[in-house]
Amino acid sequence: MTNPEAPVASATAPSAPAPAAAAHGIADPGALGLGAFALTTFVLSMSNTGIVPSSAAVLGLALFYGGIAQVIAGIWELRNGNTFGATAFTSFGAFWLAFWYLESTGGNVEAGAAGMGTFLLAWAIFTLYMTVAAKKTNGSIFIVFVALSITFLLLAIGAYTGITAIHQLGGWFGILTALLAWYGSFAVVYNSTSGRQSLPVWPSK
Repeated sequence: MTNPEAPVASATAPSAPAPAAAAHGIADPGALGLGAFALTTFVLSMSNTGIVPSSAAVLGLALFYGGIAQVIAGIWELRNGNTFGATAFTSFGAFWLAFWYLESTGGNVEAGAAGMGTFLLAWAIFTLYMTVAAKKTNGSIFIVFVALSITFLLLAIGAYTGITAIHQLGGWFGILTALLAWYGSFAVVYNSTSGRQSLPVWPSK
């Protein structure tokens, strides 16, 4: 788009924003949702790889940024009429809130390997069917969901089996997922501020 006053296409939508959103001047929440998801995922994944010895640093982010901020982005997408974005951001915001609760209360220890493995497997299933839907959004979002699906599957297997190498591999895929999501967030922010599609997101055709 060449009009600097016009909003660019949503990070999670294949085309321009809904007319109602544009008419009321509602900003694209995709940058916030992707940014919150990326940063929180990156910090946790650094722990999952073993590079950082403790995951404690992620707890505040899981509650406030990955959790609350991402839920806000999801509700924002509801107002924009974006079913995919609303479902994705609200759901993964809730994931981070659940993660914060489990880690803060010791629920992860009480659940044990089977409980946490099932928790992660359930999120892998959700992410897999969202990946199918993501093919109808844009290439940037689709590849994030592909990487995230692999991440959840590896972490689930690692939790069930207790094999550290699989858990750490899930951490490396988590870092890749975070970097891809950061690009998507950056593309939304940069394209919006420049008033044109300067950075590609490869919309679905």
